[in-house]
Amino acid sequence: MRLVVARCSVDYTGRLSAHLPMAPRLLMLKADGSILVHADGGSYKPLNWMTPPCTLKEDDAVWTVTNTKSGDQLRITIDEVLHDSTHELGVDPGLRKDGVEAHLQELLAADPTALGEGYTLVRREFPTAIGPVDLMCRNADGVSVAIEVKRRGEIDGVEQLTRYLELLNRDPLLAPVQGVFCAQQIKPQARVLAEDRGIRCVTVDYDALRGTVDHTQPTLF
Repeated sequence: MRLVVARCSVDYTGRLSAHLPMAPRLLMLKADGSILVHADGGSYKPLNWMTPPCTLKEDDAVWTVTNTKSGDQLRITIDEVLHDSTHELGVDPGLRKDGVEAHLQELLAADPTALGEGYTLVRREFPTAIGPVDLMCRNADGVSVAIEVKRRGEIDGVEQLTRYLELLNRDPLLAPVQGVFCAQQIKPQARVLAEDRGIRCVTVDYDALRGTVDHTQPTLF
């Protein structure tokens, strides 16, 4: 990860346009290719960002970040660099799920029809090179479906599922792999991003799911 603190202005052009005037900001460049622009406020949310796949061109005091799929551009004009460092973080072990989130995954594995009519479970914690997919299922047509399960559905979860799908769809034995983002509650921004990427969103009722599973019956996982 590369961290740059700089006085800069930022212009986003594409499906929408946005401008950030000159001010000190943190530029975060991640190993997956994403670039985030942060201020010293506004909680954890970046002021602007570009998600992969994208390219970065550094030309003197101007960084041009281009999304290779949409053509959207993030143009960062740097007046002064205050800090520039690179850190190797290694492979992340992934987020440990809380009790409700883990139980949601168990309930959906026991009865995946809540995700779609005719869905059958292939495996829980389906392994990939970048971490396990919560649930791998097949739909009524036999198509592979990767499911990410969250208690609260936010943008980070959509990004996580997007990375899984990009990797899984390289496997000719699985492709095409569809995606389902499942949560008790999905934030509007996360839903918009998911649907823009062809990922179906499903909201589930935890209490209702608990009432549909017969715990006296044995399960494979």
